[in-house]
Amino acid sequence: MLVAQILQTKASAGVVTVTSQTTVADAAKLLAERKFGSLVISDDGKRAVGILSERDIVRVIALQGAGVLNDPVSMHMTASVVTCSKQATADQVLKTMTDRRFRHMPVVEEGELVGLITLGDVVKSRLSELAMEKDALEGMIMGY
Repeated sequence: MLVAQILQTKASAGVVTVTSQTTVADAAKLLAERKFGSLVISDDGKRAVGILSERDIVRVIALQGAGVLNDPVSMHMTASVVTCSKQATADQVLKTMTDRRFRHMPVVEEGELVGLITLGDVVKSRLSELAMEKDALEGMIMGY
């Protein structure tokens, strides 16, 4: 399955972004309100300059204290964002996420954000594919 197909199954299109000057507190509030695991950082709403996850926030608070909540997200985001294209396969994305140990990946086409997929999205798509394959094999065995 391609990333493009996974994006079509998602409830909402687009990517929620915050600017690099958004405070960590405001980012955390948005994560909680939207029940997201990460936010893409983009100053123009089109190009990813970073990504900030719940884990990033918890780690920096644990190491530096609650004062970091007033810092801009640019101080604590991951600046080297790993992205994929719509043409990437679910298996490629799953391998990258597993190897690099993250759960959220922006989808970029021609340098612009077009979506965000999660590890859960990819696993769900793979389970769906496996269920279809199982049904097809059972049908062949039973002679349907």
